[in-house]
Order: sequence, then C-alpha cells, then structure tokens
Amino acid sequence: MYTAFPASTRGCSAAQTIGFAALALVSTVLFFHGTSALASPVAATSTRVNTVPMMHGATGISRRPSANAFSQAGRRPVLRRNAVEAPTMPAGTIVDDGMMTLTRFMIESAMKTRTEGQEDMVRLISSISVACKRIAALVQTAGISGSTGLAEGGGAVNVQGEEQKKLDVMSNDLLKASLRSSGKLGVIASEEEDDPVVVDELYSGEYVATFDPLDGSSNIDAAISTGTIFGVFKAPEECLVGDTESLSIREENCLQATLQPGANLVAAGYCMYSSSTILVMTTGDGLNGFTLDPTIGEFVLTHPNMQIPKRGKIYSMNEANYFDWDPKLQGYIDNLKKGEGSSGAKYSSRYIGSMVGDVHRTLLYGGIFAYPADAKNTNGKLRLLYEAAPMSLIFEQAGGKSIVGPNKRVLDVIPEQVHQRVPVFIGSPEDVDEVSAALA
Repeated sequence: MYTAFPASTRGCSAAQTIGFAALALVSTVLFFHGTSALASPVAATSTRVNTVPMMHGATGISRRPSANAFSQAGRRPVLRRNAVEAPTMPAGTIVDDGMMTLTRFMIESAMKTRTEGQEDMVRLISSISVACKRIAALVQTAGISGSTGLAEGGGAVNVQGEEQKKLDVMSNDLLKASLRSSGKLGVIASEEEDDPVVVDELYSGEYVATFDPLDGSSNIDAAISTGTIFGVFKAPEECLVGDTESLSIREENCLQATLQPGANLVAAGYCMYSSSTILVMTTGDGLNGFTLDPTIGEFVLTHPNMQIPKRGKIYSMNEANYFDWDPKLQGYIDNLKKGEGSSGAKYSSRYIGSMVGDVHRTLLYGGIFAYPADAKNTNGKLRLLYEAAPMSLIFEQAGGKSIVGPNKRVLDVIPEQVHQRVPVFIGSPEDVDEVSAALA
C-alpha cells in the first residue's frame, strides 16, 4: 500500500507541506495497522472501506462511518473482538488454583478418612518427601560436586558385601535424619545398616520404616536413573527403645518389629531420580504419582489413581543369567520372544539394572519385571523388607500382582532376618499369572 503524493513540494505553502507530511504519516500507520485483517472475508468484498471503530452490539462486531476525512482506498478494516472481562470476586474470596500438591493431597485424604493416625502419616510422608528432594539435588549435582565414586576411597562395604558409593552413605544419612525429625518413628531398617537403627526416645514414635536409600547406585556414575524405596509398618504398642548398649527383652522385641510380612505395611512408595523426580506412593487406598516441580519445590499430583495394564508386551530381566535359570523359566522367556505365549504377541526386552527405573516403566506400560533365583543366587537377589515388599504393595494397589513363585504372594512371606532375599516376579496380572503357571 502506497499513497500518492506530489513529486515535489516546491512551490507549496508551509501549510500544504505540513499537510502532505501528515497525510504520509497517517497513511503509513493505517497501512501497517490494517495488514492483520488482510485475510478478512469482509475486506475481500470491497476495495474502499472506512476506518471502523468497534462498537459492542448483539453480533459482537458492528461498524459506523468514520469521521476521518482522508481517503483510505484499499484500506482493510481492523476487526477487534469484544474484550472478555475477568470475573470479579468479592473481597476475601479464596480462589482454588487446582494445584494438588503432595502435602495438600495428604491433608485432604486425612480429612476424608478421619482414621486414627492419619495426621501422623502426613508428617511421616512429608519427611520422606523432603529427603527425596534433597537426594534428588545430590544426584543431579553429583558429577559437579565430586560425589560420585566409592565411599572412603574404596573398600567400604555394606552388610550384603556390596561396595558402598559416596551417595549411598549420604542418602542413607539424609533419610535417617528426616525420618527421625518426624517424631513418628521408633525403628529404622536400611540396606546400608547392618542392624535396625533405634531412634532415640526423645524423637521416638509408633512406626517402623524400612528403606533402600539409593537403589541402582552402581549406575550413578553413568547418570542412569536411580531411586529410593521405602516401606512403613506399625510398631507394637509402647515400643520405645532406650539409648543404652544393653537391651532388655522387651527392647529386643521392639527391634524385631521390623520383621513383619509385607501384608502389614501401612504405606509404601518410591522416589525416582531421572529426567524428572517422581514420587509414587500408597497408604493402602490406591496408588498416586507426584512429580517434583522445581519452580515451587513441591511434589505435584500428575498420576492420580494409577492402574497397571492387564497385560503388557515388555519383559524386564537380567538375561545374562539366562543359563543359570530354571529350565521352566527359560522356556517361558523363549515363548515370549517367539510370540508363542498366552497373548500370541512377541515381547520386547527392556532392562536398566535399576529396580526403580525398571519397575516404574512396567507400572506405566505393563508387562513383567523379575529377578528370579538362579544357580548363583538360590534365594534371589532382591531384599524382602525394603525392596520386594514395598514394591509388591505398590503393584497390588495398582491392580498388579507380585509373587516369589507359583501362587505365592511376596506380601505373605514372613521375614526371618532384616536383609533376607527373595525371588520376585512382579507386573501386570495376566503376565504374572502366566509365569506362575509356567513355573508350577
């Protein structure tokens, strides 16, 4: 769009010169302002349209003749939509932004159920979530802060004979400190501790916590996903243990409170440290997943009422041990690969080597995760109290299943020692039923 002007302003009066300049300015502004309406169906029907201020009417857009005296040949009209006024709220109104944080979720759940001990559970889960945030920060900056590698320069091992990583020790200390400060725990059992840890009487409470502070830590130097697994039991009444070196029979019995079957768990969950930090947990009333929003430092509900598919197409096992497996298990896996299993579908293999990462994928996509017994590990490799049992409760709350062998639930196994190992087959109900039948 161009506006024609005299080739020269010589001989024009000052007033005429100013008029031409004003006309040029107005035409240029109108041209660029009107280009947004080039595609307007109204503009397509006319080559001469007056500037149309918007008027609010029944149709939402109306026009009136312009008072502008300048010609606007070829000018496209500017169409403006009615402004939508924000609803006004009376002073003092509380607006719900719809964000469901972990803290809010736990408080509202406690208010709905109104069962005894729910307020204590809110404090306990809150303490665990704080520990998860701090561990996530450690994991994300491990390569920068020099926190990778073996603890004490190498040579430090836990009760399982596994070399401890620096982050194993740091994560363990963080979890113990957070759980102790909740004031709701009497005994703590950890993968990194030889024996259950007694919480001093000042902070002691009525729950027992078991946890693997940093599952998959052997992968930490390679920045592969890791996680924290936890389970919470109810301790026997009046289970307070003193700080003395010699324990009474009653106090020894309190330490034995950790040796409970998974069916007694009142809460379980895991935190996964990967591209995002995710907390998946249950208190026995469904399974929910929360993702850490780093902008506000809160876990936000992103996976409500999680349910595992009835069957999947992925199996997750360490096939390096294939030739050490039971021939029945070998046959089951061979059938999955060939598409000759119950579903008739060929399965894909996915294995990270970090239980939390492998289990989280299985929970979302379905299929089966297993760490079976073999010729080397005749009792399996996963620890019952702080790996197998908590994960089994999580899967059963999501509609899945978890067994140690044909028709035997992991949650029914009564532990004989804190670091007891068991074989585990966990996943979609139809997949677990199929492997159970294959092993029978």
